[in-house]
Amino acid sequence: MLDTDLCWCGSGRIYKVCHKSFDERLKSVKLKKFRGQCRPPRQIIKNEKDIEGIKKSGVINNGALDLIAENICAGMDTETVNLLAHNYIVEHGGIPACLNYEGFPKSICVSINNVVCHGIPNRDTVLKDGDIVNVDVTTILDGYFADASRMFMIGNVSPKARKLVEVTKECMEIGIAALKPWGFLGDVGAAIQHHAHKNGYSVVRQLGGHGVGKKFHEEPFVAHFGKKNTGMLLVPGMVLTVEPMINAGKDEVVIDPFDDWTIYTKDGSLSAQWEKTVLITETGTEILAD
Repeated sequence: MLDTDLCWCGSGRIYKVCHKSFDERLKSVKLKKFRGQCRPPRQIIKNEKDIEGIKKSGVINNGALDLIAENICAGMDTETVNLLAHNYIVEHGGIPACLNYEGFPKSICVSINNVVCHGIPNRDTVLKDGDIVNVDVTTILDGYFADASRMFMIGNVSPKARKLVEVTKECMEIGIAALKPWGFLGDVGAAIQHHAHKNGYSVVRQLGGHGVGKKFHEEPFVAHFGKKNTGMLLVPGMVLTVEPMINAGKDEVVIDPFDDWTIYTKDGSLSAQWEKTVLITETGTEILAD
């Protein structure tokens, strides 16, 4: 495109002062096809307006999780947790993204102990002393999505469960640290896998993180296992989630045949997950939702 054309990113600025130098650097990177290296498609590169929109959505998403953190306790049923998040998001002008997404019946996911993810809140499931609980919240504000999840330890949690929760959070943080501009997506999975295995845990392979922005799930798929220097090139303007699911036992999972949503560890072992929405910048990363 010409230097004076409006930039392809939708910023409204001319190409020369917006993404021309970015495109030149992107083209200069020599890729190794045998390692599955590839360049990101233009449509997943966010402009300043997009980033600001995701940030604003992230503020509401963070607020909902903060509210849950202040209130979640033994004796609370998971539908009450769901309503805390739903009401907070709606009252602050957002939309709970999970509600009716591909038929999902609730506004958030609440996953307890051996539930890996996609636990459906209900009045009959009551949190108990010793439970470990993942609460996954996604908010839409003005068309922009923000996605994050946190673990909560209810009452007197066993040392085994506490260690899993703590190491899983470390896995997420190590994965985010591996998200370096002009590095590769495989670096993230390799770092997470190494830390999980070092601690005697397994990494769920069937599920992973994803790009996020104007859609709930965008490219790329973010595997939490893999090899360094493989996969998609990471560039400034990409927004994605890092959300490792770490099992105390084996990595195999099964889906509930009755609700077709809830995913359990196949061997019944404990599972934990943490998630943040992350922007890749020119110098590193910025957390947009946590």
